[in-house]
Amino acid sequence: MAEKNNSQPVVVRTSRGLTIAGTRITLYAIMDYLKLEWPAKLIRDRLNLTDEQLNGALDYIEAHLEEVEAEYQLVLKQAEEIRQYWEERNKERFAEIAALPPRPGQEKIKAKIRARKKELNLP
Repeated sequence: MAEKNNSQPVVVRTSRGLTIAGTRITLYAIMDYLKLEWPAKLIRDRLNLTDEQLNGALDYIEAHLEEVEAEYQLVLKQAEEIRQYWEERNKERFAEIAALPPRPGQEKIKAKIRARKKELNLP
């Protein structure tokens, strides 16, 4: 694992996967931003990390790129499977909700929303 100056690891393996020590931030979150080509400073600020934490994580990713990339792809695949599961499971419920008549007293606001969508050429 990547180590801090005082020999404590910056990256540890937890039940969530490869994680920055002392946080709940996984290397997979950092990988998301790296794939979007965010600069390190923005990643650091977005995830509220110290320079030491981010640099340690980036060093670890660079040193173990194949392993981290393989785990990252697995995490993305699992996330997509979970999303599809819940989308399928809730499909009927979403259709029921969409078919419900407007609640009493909401006709005016619904008409405004429809008019605005029409102006913006939205479905």
